[in-house]
Amino acid sequence: MRHSAMWPRWLALGLLGLPLTIGIVGVLALATPGPASISALPWMLLVFPVWIGVMVLPFVFSSGRLAWVWLCLATATSLGLLYGLKALGWLEVAA
Repeated sequence: MRHSAMWPRWLALGLLGLPLTIGIVGVLALATPGPASISALPWMLLVFPVWIGVMVLPFVFSSGRLAWVWLCLATATSLGLLYGLKALGWLEVAA
């Protein structure tokens, strides 16, 4: 693998890694029953290990283009699910 072939993967990770992590942990945290004041800290602590796992994803794919496609789809799905569940009223987030 050439050194220049790594840049698209690093860029995908830098731009989509954190939003994907927030989407995954956000859906899990808001879908869990119970008061948010009790479970907020454990979910915030879970962000770091999930983010480390997401950091590996771009390097699993055979090309930077595939990394971009899959990370874009995963990010759009997780954030769409988060906002969709909130719009349907299935999740309540206090402002």
